[in-house]
Amino acid sequence: MHESMKLQHPQADLTLFLEALRFSAQKHCDQRRKDSAASPYINHPIEVAWLLWTIGGVQDESAILAAILHDTIEDTDAKPEEIRACFGDEVLKLVLEMSDDKSLPKQERKREQIAHSPRLSLRAKQIRLADKICNVHDIAFSPPDGWPLARRIDYLEWAREVIDGLRGANAMLEERFDETLALARQKLTSESEGNP
Repeated sequence: MHESMKLQHPQADLTLFLEALRFSAQKHCDQRRKDSAASPYINHPIEVAWLLWTIGGVQDESAILAAILHDTIEDTDAKPEEIRACFGDEVLKLVLEMSDDKSLPKQERKREQIAHSPRLSLRAKQIRLADKICNVHDIAFSPPDGWPLARRIDYLEWAREVIDGLRGANAMLEERFDETLALARQKLTSESEGNP
């Protein structure tokens, strides 16, 4: 990894990291994941950041901060100006890259993710990889209540199409995605055969 991509001032970076955790936790405080346990939503961005750091070897401060914040504009009342004021233009740009346009119908947003994947910045591609690893795992092993098997299978296929546009961004995250997707497919195949 290029030296300029590494964290240079751990104490200052930890302060910003903790501020991003606090900000994201406040914005997502009333949200739950769609799984049957209704897990706290904040678990998801923390998992995304953890995957980037530990599996992907991404030790870039802006990418880690953006991972923690990646759903705040899309899914909460967070405003771009708030993120810029607290974390700067670089982090805001990454969060905006990760944010779907909620004014579009769901199917259009899904098509847009596939179409735009190859055009994302390297850091946004890495965040998207970690995000999809988490989501694919959850769809298989901790699915949203009320999602039939066919919808879960469709999600896995859509996620694979998104990831196909990100290939070449981070070999370690791509390998983890492929492993996660294979396990998820096995789980859903087992369920379809009546062996949950």
